Amino acid sequence: MNAPAASSVYISRREAARPAAPLLSIIVPVFNEEEVIDHFLAATRPVLEQTGLAYEYVFIDDGSRDRTADILTRELAAGLPGRLLGLSRNFGKEAALSAGLEAVRGDIAVIIDVDLQDPPDLIPQMLDGWRAGYDVVYGLRVDRTSDTLMKRSTAGMFYRLFNRLAHIDMPANAGDFRLIDRDVIDALLRLPERNRFMKGLFAWVGFPAMALPYERPPRKAGTGKFNYWKLWNFALDGLTGFTTLPLRVWFYGGALISLGAFAYALYLILSVFLSGVDVPGYASLMVALLFFSGVQLLSIGMIGEYIARLFNEAKQRPVYILQDVIESGPSTAAEPETGAGTGRAGNAR
Repeated sequence: MNAPAASSVYISRREAARPAAPLLSIIVPVFNEEEVIDHFLAATRPVLEQTGLAYEYVFIDDGSRDRTADILTRELAAGLPGRLLGLSRNFGKEAALSAGLEAVRGDIAVIIDVDLQDPPDLIPQMLDGWRAGYDVVYGLRVDRTSDTLMKRSTAGMFYRLFNRLAHIDMPANAGDFRLIDRDVIDALLRLPERNRFMKGLFAWVGFPAMALPYERPPRKAGTGKFNYWKLWNFALDGLTGFTTLPLRVWFYGGALISLGAFAYALYLILSVFLSGVDVPGYASLMVALLFFSGVQLLSIGMIGEYIARLFNEAKQRPVYILQDVIESGPSTAAEPETGAGTGRAGNAR
């Protein structure tokens, strides 16, 4: 395991205060995943049983249109510990994660994708990191050969750009796969914004964190739900949600262009007075006109991105709407101690 710099005082105090038998919640967003659910449960349940802890699954059905809800309902009726949160429509993975965080009852939670690209075998190691005093133990993807070259390249560029522009340090190649303590969950639930970029929010709240490197395998079954257009908008939400530098770029860029235009105008005036030669330049005039028109449209578009996000925040619509909850109950592999708080699975947030 790799651990970022953190005060040993806080870590040692947290280590000493860890409950011996915490309740473990497994947060799993799902959207049209009927092909892989059985594989996921077959892979995760033995690992969770081996931990010796009481545990619960929290599945968030993000508007699936296949048999995902039917399969999970059948498993819950057969004794699968946990619950299924049915959202009223597809709100997106960030909203689904927010719903899961509000619904968990555990002292600790593991966020994991159902496609098994996040190896469940790492959960015991995450628990070891938590017992050692770290509030966050996140999976760090060291091998992404299962992704396309385009996706790997664009992801690397995004992480570098984000960490240069934002005021937080988001670990590169760290996805949503992580273990988080109840204190982290409660801190995340206090963040009110509607445009939620969870990777950034995980980094923003801080707390002692540890990286757990792993090689990311291909999907076990089914197909991914992200395409490049969604990834582009996802990256744009992340950047605009954590930095205002794009707005400042246009301010300084506009000042620089204005200074250049003033210098060029002064040059033309001096040329006419000193040499008496006027510079005709229809072509250069059109090029300059088109260039500055493009700059203006780009700057207006960037301002519009921030205004749109202010508009969404001002409406104060809930991040998601919950239409139903189907549940069984937590496992009884161990007697759980009382956590620092209880989940709040309300109708909407």
